[in-house]
Amino acid sequence: MKAELVLLERHELPESSFAELRIWRVPTPVRGSNHNYKYSLAYVVADECVLRYDNEAGKGDHKHIGAAEVRYWFKGPEQLLDDFWADVDEWSAT
Repeated sequence: MKAELVLLERHELPESSFAELRIWRVPTPVRGSNHNYKYSLAYVVADECVLRYDNEAGKGDHKHIGAAEVRYWFKGPEQLLDDFWADVDEWSAT
């Protein structure tokens, strides 16, 4: 089985911002993760990525908030999207 694209979306948002969402189902977990999804969700404001969720090989599930990188506990694609949009709402409220 090859990687299967599950979600590919771009949302234009107010204040010169956008969100880009990519989720794939993969045949084997990405090194450092224990699930069969590869993802990259990004919130970009004025050409700067201010929030990103991803699970790059070797680092496992994590998110970047500004310059900080913190562990993320992946519970499934739906929860991933809920958590991401909640962080976008929180970031844009500041």
